Amino acid sequence: MRYGMTTRVAVDVGGTFTDVCVLGEHGEAPRVAKVPTTAGSPIDGVMRGIAQAGADLVDTWFFCHGTTVATNALLNRTFPRAALVTTRGFRDVIEIRRGTKEDLWDAYKDVAPPYIARRDRLVVTERVDATGRVIEPLDLREARELVDTLRRRQVRTVAVCFVNSYVNPVHEIAMQEFLRAELPDVEVSISSAVLDEILEHERFSTTVANALLSPLIGHYANCLEQRLAESGYAGRLHLMHGGGGVMTTQAAQRHAARLASSGLAAGAVASKHIALACGYENSLGLDIGGTSADISIVCGGELKVIRNWSVDFGHPICFPNLEVLTIGAGGGSIAWVDDGGALRVGPQSAGADPGPACYGLGGTAATTTDAQLVLGQIDTSLAAGSQLLDVELAKRAVSRIARQLNSSLEDAAVGILRVASANLADALKIVSIRRGQDPRDFALIAFGGAGPMHAVHLARELSLPAVVVPPHPGVTSAFGCLLVDIRHDFSAMFIRKAQAADPYEIESTFLRLESRARKSLLEDGVEAERISMQRFIEMRYHGQSRSMPIAVDQPVRAIDGLVEKFHIQHRKEFGFSRELCDVDLYQLSVSALGIIERPRFGALSPGTGRAIEPVGRRMVRFIEPRGWLETPVYSRSDLYPAAEVTGPAVIAQPDSTTLIPPDWTAVVDQLGNLRISMSVDR
Repeated sequence: MRYGMTTRVAVDVGGTFTDVCVLGEHGEAPRVAKVPTTAGSPIDGVMRGIAQAGADLVDTWFFCHGTTVATNALLNRTFPRAALVTTRGFRDVIEIRRGTKEDLWDAYKDVAPPYIARRDRLVVTERVDATGRVIEPLDLREARELVDTLRRRQVRTVAVCFVNSYVNPVHEIAMQEFLRAELPDVEVSISSAVLDEILEHERFSTTVANALLSPLIGHYANCLEQRLAESGYAGRLHLMHGGGGVMTTQAAQRHAARLASSGLAAGAVASKHIALACGYENSLGLDIGGTSADISIVCGGELKVIRNWSVDFGHPICFPNLEVLTIGAGGGSIAWVDDGGALRVGPQSAGADPGPACYGLGGTAATTTDAQLVLGQIDTSLAAGSQLLDVELAKRAVSRIARQLNSSLEDAAVGILRVASANLADALKIVSIRRGQDPRDFALIAFGGAGPMHAVHLARELSLPAVVVPPHPGVTSAFGCLLVDIRHDFSAMFIRKAQAADPYEIESTFLRLESRARKSLLEDGVEAERISMQRFIEMRYHGQSRSMPIAVDQPVRAIDGLVEKFHIQHRKEFGFSRELCDVDLYQLSVSALGIIERPRFGALSPGTGRAIEPVGRRMVRFIEPRGWLETPVYSRSDLYPAAEVTGPAVIAQPDSTTLIPPDWTAVVDQLGNLRISMSVDR
């Protein structure tokens, strides 16, 4: 922290809203803002949100940003002109893929095409064998012809992916230097620097994504840095990445694909922090925004990290990433009736523009927000009045669905919410029941603008014991950006039989990785005493294709204890272990952390003990079949620690609304969280 500066600012850009969280260094209550996302120019929405939150960038020493720029680019395929340069005979690796399908039983649903078309996948003669020996040198004459093609096609970014370069990158490095000399304005990503691992499809696919996103992220980050500097911010811009850490602008340009799930990770980190602060080591995170719902799981106080994920199925990105399940079920999810006459909700979304019909911006399709407004579950304004809602437009949109279903307006609205909740319940089951976890052992952490609207109904459906709604649910993902460290991940292939592995060789490899990691953190401005390293060995049973990371203490002196640790963890994860089976080492990896001092959170002052009075009343129709109920509406700002609200009730605040059905009770804890559970007499 710079001397005299007392503010941290985090901004999370979602598909519908841009959220801002401003924290002081002395335990003050956070200042928050929620403004509509400006899809054409997200930075305008960022700056508007900062101004609305009253953040003084001159007094700010830490600025963190979660962004959807990379995710949207991959989803919408809005890339600069790109090319792939690869070994002759391997141009179709990213199209052949693994041959799997997202839906095995749908013969007509095709996997999305590669990000780079075949005509832009160019080849050059070179070959290195699996041991790293050069069999055929890089043909520079072909490289010159290739450069002419790239120049003629006005290519702006190139992915260089040579087979077996993970074991000897000499040809990739030579090609990179040649391209930079001949085409200095073209971005070049080489697979040995992006993902130094075996398995060419995964390595090629990750490098292609990195090459496509690098110019976009670089331009976006540089423009945002300039706008922040013009407003007085003198520090570094930190970008949230999918591994649950942050990186500087310079690091993000080198590893741009890590930002493909930027905002998702922030919500998962915040969910874990809130659950642990409330005493729950097992929790499910439910982040429902305007466009989608992001679901995470914490078991034993830890989030799960995966190394193979994708935005488009079949095109993996293999950087370490927090596991978050995303479905198209947000406040803007569109209700529709399929050819069989069944009601569906999502995955299509009205987004921020035109948004739900009730926004009055030209949208005509009924959404979950319209259904909630028709049923009285939400007020006629959102985001502190920045978005006014028109009840008549909502009724008009939902009535179209009602006519298709031959039902009443009320039944259609209830049906929309029931279908949306069923989609959310299925997603929660995927990350819990289908993974062998009992949801009754988990608390539900509900946030996002729409999360607290669905939370209690989902808790009832899955028999979850408790729901926790944080003090500012609508900006919780932005809050998560302030709970992370600078993080880089480095790995090296290390394929050995465990019984024959040399501990000295393992230790030497770890030391080399840590040296690279330390250099990267120092370049990011991290002080040496704030650097921390975490070691992992990927292990698997002999003959398996999938490996499991095992945490390693340093220094490595013997392998037997690590193998036993692998058996235990494998049994815990998959329900079985094979102690008599040979174990293989697959990969060594290091997670390098630049520790950022955590913000301090003060406990709320106790209230006067007087009963909380509602700020209003209105008729509300809950999903449960009880008809319309006269329901008190409370202001979240009036609730003090130990305050108790029994349903039916609506708790309103600028960034979200919490719905408490009959038979459920909410109690405010010392940190301002709402703890919701079924009433004792039930």
